[in-house]
Amino acid sequence: MIHSKTTLIALFSAASFFVLGQTAWAAGEDTTAPPEKTKTSTECKDGKIWDKAKKECVNAKKSGLDDDILFKAARELAYAGQYENSLKVLDAVKDQNSARILNYRGYSNRKAGRIELGMSFYKRALQADENYILARSYMGQALLEQGKVEEAKAQLIEIRDRGGENSWAYRALLESLGGVRHY
Repeated sequence: MIHSKTTLIALFSAASFFVLGQTAWAAGEDTTAPPEKTKTSTECKDGKIWDKAKKECVNAKKSGLDDDILFKAARELAYAGQYENSLKVLDAVKDQNSARILNYRGYSNRKAGRIELGMSFYKRALQADENYILARSYMGQALLEQGKVEEAKAQLIEIRDRGGENSWAYRALLESLGGVRHY
């Protein structure tokens, strides 16, 4: 039996945090689990992406598709481990200074083994938008790969302080740090 109003409020808050936290984990433009595979990552090669209207793989640079479609295709390719293809698709995006584009340039380069180049793109993404917490998360993971644990912890704190504690970005970096809050 619950003996006090305070205990009831605490239980309700914990349950709300759990439910909202799960929603936040799955919410967001590009902060969710890996994207669903489409024909872009299963059939298209060499910087081509699936054009639903034409029902074929098309050259991303010549496709005329908008930046959102190109971004989603590049993200899909990056998560599929096709880093060079992802970079080719990112080349077709009109807004090359967008934080999300710079971030995925960082991700694709880092995952392809070019960590320093990846780090430079994460830094540029944060110059474009210092509150872009996904770039902070990926940067933190890159810092861990370089053995820079304290700098990765600093990125975790930045994510938290920018309101991202219930986000995928926060949880992914926290998990990379061993699941322990370090502040």
